Amino acid sequence: MSYSDQPCLAAKKVDVEPTRGLNKSTGRERVGADVQRERFNEGMAEALSRITCGKDAKQLSTDARRFKLPLDAQRECRRLDQTIPDAEQREASATDETRLPIQRALLAQRKRFIALGC
Repeated sequence: MSYSDQPCLAAKKVDVEPTRGLNKSTGRERVGADVQRERFNEGMAEALSRITCGKDAKQLSTDARRFKLPLDAQRECRRLDQTIPDAEQREASATDETRLPIQRALLAQRKRFIALGC
């Protein structure tokens, strides 16, 4: 088994969240600037949730990253946000005969997602 951050045919998605600080044996928590920034953004997202229609910090971060993209790319990213999970569900429930075309389509969608900078 091997792991990659690049999409490949018949890949299984692994959802991994990095740790957010290291607790020493002394009981103190060491938090880096990146974790402090994440916590600040989460607090801002919570405070502004009524204005942002309930979006969480991750969704606001995605919106901010995509803001720099051209409008057509933003639209395609939103479309891929919906079609990739649908394709993943179809792949999971597919039979052996129908799985390969679904996996090829899913691979193309994932590559396009990365190429656009979504």
